[in-house]
Amino acid sequence: MPELPEVETIVADLRPHLVGRTIERCELSFPTIVRHPEPEQFVDAVAGAGIESVRRRGKFILLGLAPPSAPSARSGRPPGGPKRSGEELPPHHEWGGAHPFLVVHLGMTGQLRLIDALTPLEKHTHAVFFLDDGRQLRYRDPRRFGRLLLGTEEALLSSKKMPVLGPEPIDPDFAADELYRRLRKRRSALKAVLLDQGAIAGVGNIYADESLYRARLRPSRIANTVSKRSARRLHESLRESLELAIANRGSSVDTFRDAWGEAGAQQEKLLVYGRAGEPCFTCGRPLSVIRIAGRTTVFCRRCQR
Repeated sequence: MPELPEVETIVADLRPHLVGRTIERCELSFPTIVRHPEPEQFVDAVAGAGIESVRRRGKFILLGLAPPSAPSARSGRPPGGPKRSGEELPPHHEWGGAHPFLVVHLGMTGQLRLIDALTPLEKHTHAVFFLDDGRQLRYRDPRRFGRLLLGTEEALLSSKKMPVLGPEPIDPDFAADELYRRLRKRRSALKAVLLDQGAIAGVGNIYADESLYRARLRPSRIANTVSKRSARRLHESLRESLELAIANRGSSVDTFRDAWGEAGAQQEKLLVYGRAGEPCFTCGRPLSVIRIAGRTTVFCRRCQR
């Protein structure tokens, strides 16, 4: 499953190309990939909407939308384009006054790519957004575990279509003391806490294993037994692991591809994930494998305590 670094890579790729563009229309070949609202409402609502922002929250991609608007005779601004000072967007009752987000969750195998319209449609492409510059934003997902949503943040949270997420581990405002306080409240395994999106947003199987190895903490250790000093190490290792992976454009250990269809490079630099039975880079002992929270977990019995 794409995690924080992979999603951040896609968002950084798309942002300069999508902000200011207009979605002219959307076609769905697998309508149930839309989980909120009904697919017909989704298609109608995004048609003519302008894209105001592209950002990430946890493992979610959020496109901030502006309601459809008529072209301005004075400015020549296209429908949904950026609003100039003094211009008022016309009311759009379907949206209830608040601008919504088009939300993409990639699931296990989802890919969101910006593609020339002449490029042949790949198998398992479930949604195509036609942009006003002639290009297409295509969502492809062979295993169909991903989802598309549309709504305001309040509506998506209240309807439980999106979960309440914990802090971002690479946010400068997320301090080591806050991580320590969160761990002190939990009696589950450290790795299970890291995988809990309500505790820490964006971390999955890959970077949980990598961060715990860097912090020299055993994944099965109970979270509330971790000292403040160890929590500081984990806080630092989380940030290091994630920022390194972002710099290397994510880990393509399975199907992950960036917005241009290219693989990342971090999979070549992973320290423990996917290396069960291979020698530890620190002590040389074969790496062990167990299951925690239903996930395969690789660690070193000698180096991690």
